[in-house]
Amino acid sequence: MAKPFFSLQKFLRRAQFFLFFLTIAYLMAGSLLLLQRSYLVIQQNNRGTSNVQGSVIDGLMPLDRYLEQRMFRPSYWNTKGLAGGNIQGKTETNILLDQPLWLISRNSELRHLRRRWFHNFVSDREPGQSATSKLQKHTIVNKGTYIGCFVENVEDRTLKATVFYDLRKMTISHCQSACAERTYIYAGLSYGSECYCGNSLPPNRAKEEDCNNECKGEKGSVCGGVNRLSVFQLEKPVVKQRRNSTYRGCYRAPENGTHVLPASFFNLTTDTCLDFCSFKEYPLAITQWPECFCGYPTVQFNLYDRLDDSLCSGSLNDSSGSEVLREENYYSVYQTPMQDTRCTTRRFLPAKSRVFVALSSFPGAGNTWVRHLIEHATGYYTGSYYFDGTLFNKGFKGEKDHWRSGRTICVKTHESGKREIEMYDSSILLIRNPYKALMAEFNRKCAGHLGYATERHWKSKEWPEFVNSYASWWASHALDWLQYGKKLLVVHYEDLKKDLIGKLREMVSFLNAPVNEDRLLCVENNKDGNFKRVGSSQTVMDPFTQDMKNTIDGYIRTVDKALRARNLTGLPEEYMPR
Repeated sequence: MAKPFFSLQKFLRRAQFFLFFLTIAYLMAGSLLLLQRSYLVIQQNNRGTSNVQGSVIDGLMPLDRYLEQRMFRPSYWNTKGLAGGNIQGKTETNILLDQPLWLISRNSELRHLRRRWFHNFVSDREPGQSATSKLQKHTIVNKGTYIGCFVENVEDRTLKATVFYDLRKMTISHCQSACAERTYIYAGLSYGSECYCGNSLPPNRAKEEDCNNECKGEKGSVCGGVNRLSVFQLEKPVVKQRRNSTYRGCYRAPENGTHVLPASFFNLTTDTCLDFCSFKEYPLAITQWPECFCGYPTVQFNLYDRLDDSLCSGSLNDSSGSEVLREENYYSVYQTPMQDTRCTTRRFLPAKSRVFVALSSFPGAGNTWVRHLIEHATGYYTGSYYFDGTLFNKGFKGEKDHWRSGRTICVKTHESGKREIEMYDSSILLIRNPYKALMAEFNRKCAGHLGYATERHWKSKEWPEFVNSYASWWASHALDWLQYGKKLLVVHYEDLKKDLIGKLREMVSFLNAPVNEDRLLCVENNKDGNFKRVGSSQTVMDPFTQDMKNTIDGYIRTVDKALRARNLTGLPEEYMPR
């Protein structure tokens, strides 16, 4: 009996060594295969057959996927929650088709890590290109003619109208089209991704080789450089300026109007006044025959109290029907297509802040819009607990900063729970009608920040699953912040829409930033930003069943009760059960 047992023990010892060497051989073979395949892909890339472009953004987890992982926490979600995979599967598939086969993995995190390593490796192997080799296509392009490379003074821009940023798809034609739509004369591009508009050329020219940044969305084209602008002159837009102008109304003239309205000249017609003020880049054209004034909305002239339009007509009729001359203290006000640029300049905080302020909301509650308002009202970027490449590409530069960098004035978050909330010293809690918030978030998941879900989406099984998962999150999110928030300012989305200046002033004061009334009026003039859904694609049907309404109404009562328990204003009347 001992002999067979000894033989078995001897065999097992040999088997251990055998398995060890087999594992080593397997790992070496896999490493060699990986290096061989990467070498082949690099060769293909050098021949121009590969379409891989590296980006730091690819290596980071987007907000959608992060939230879909978070939504299955036991405290907020049941096991039937919608992960959004079916909705966004096509986008992910398209991304994968552009990658080498060995980069594709069923594990999303591993796929991102592999893709990030591969792109860095390829960029290291690519031969360097001189700045002069990139200077191409500086001729007549689309709607404009190339003027030259100019020095960009960040502190005092000549092309002040910031139209948009796009760190992935910026092209010369996109920038020109955006400036032409706003009827500007010049379009300037810098850093390969930023577009500015204006009616005056920058004063200082630069060397052509200084404009060496390739457009992010157009290979071979140059979109400025570091503190350098590639400037194009557009077609003269006089006719379009008049078409895009709108009549604001009749208003009482302010005291000392020449001081409040900085530009003026003697005017014969409304059209010449609009042309003059548009050329001077003022958003308001004001007529009082025979004079024309140009300017901005100000505290002294805020355009809140509109009068009867007959007061601004050439003559009036008294009670007896006889014609009398009108008084000279009324202005006819027109909105030109020019952007109000007093609040468009933004930057990071000059000194690192030790106070972390959260801008917390349920998804779909208008967090992006409020960030736009705060950035323009304070002049400082806002940050984010996540990374949303779409928002970063469109100008929310605080997206790329770590949320605890201390360089942003507040930090966007959709998180809840005691530990997550107590990380912040104070917080702004943004609450929106759950019916509207759920529809807005479902639109975003199905069609992005600016699109609408189709009727097919609303009638699919994904919608009831989405409501079943997200409706409880709306309630638990608000309840957690009310319970654990240290210093809390509650802002209702609907109240902000009704009283933009008042609520925004309250938020700016809460953030310990100086309140500039003229800047707030500028924000009101540019209140929509670049993330307002437009068009007629929004569904007219009521997607909520009676069972859904019963569930959501229960959550509304619970949150309203919690607000009142903290001596805060309850939910607006329109939230109340239907």
